[in-house]
Amino acid sequence: MRIHREGYRTLAFVLLFLLLLNALLYLWLNAMILLVLAVVSGVFFLFIVSFFRVPKRTHTEDVYSIVSPADGKVVVIEKTFEDEYLKKECLQISVFMSPANVHVNRYPMSGIVQYQKYHAGKYLVAWHPKSSVENERTTVVVANDDFPILVRQIAGKLARRIVCYAKPGQVVKQNEEMGFIKFGSRVDIFLPTDATVQVQLGETVRGGVTVLAKVKD
Repeated sequence: MRIHREGYRTLAFVLLFLLLLNALLYLWLNAMILLVLAVVSGVFFLFIVSFFRVPKRTHTEDVYSIVSPADGKVVVIEKTFEDEYLKKECLQISVFMSPANVHVNRYPMSGIVQYQKYHAGKYLVAWHPKSSVENERTTVVVANDDFPILVRQIAGKLARRIVCYAKPGQVVKQNEEMGFIKFGSRVDIFLPTDATVQVQLGETVRGGVTVLAKVKD
């Protein structure tokens, strides 16, 4: 396991804050309370560290598979009209990321980035039906020789920082890092309607490992 680079600044700030807090309270508190405070501070710091963990995994690589871009729980499987870029009916699969999940987002398939756009917005809870179109979000479209897919990173109530590395014209590979959402949220994937779903509502998935859907040869 390693710590993601997006966490370096946050972890340094948190560590400095906790050290200063403990040092200042040392002047007024007795030894027992200081010990409890030190333990609580250590647990809290490790909790923040867990947000930025990147575990070692054997990723799924398959040109006919759409791999989950995020860790979390499947909260939406439905056909819907995607009106930002694809402008057609698609199969939507949404993965909700809790604060306990790994927060790295990965490309579900290989291809070329056709489109990338950041949208400012609200901070509704990530499972709210309107969060996909009203919350702060970043949209990325990746296309191969056969079809495009759209991936949307969505901020939630806690997640106030979306990081996206995609650039239009960039050649990307399945499971490469597409971005990072600090402290959880949600990722929507819009696929061709003839894709065969491989997961169920409520199922726990792992980014870069779980196959969300299969596409035709």
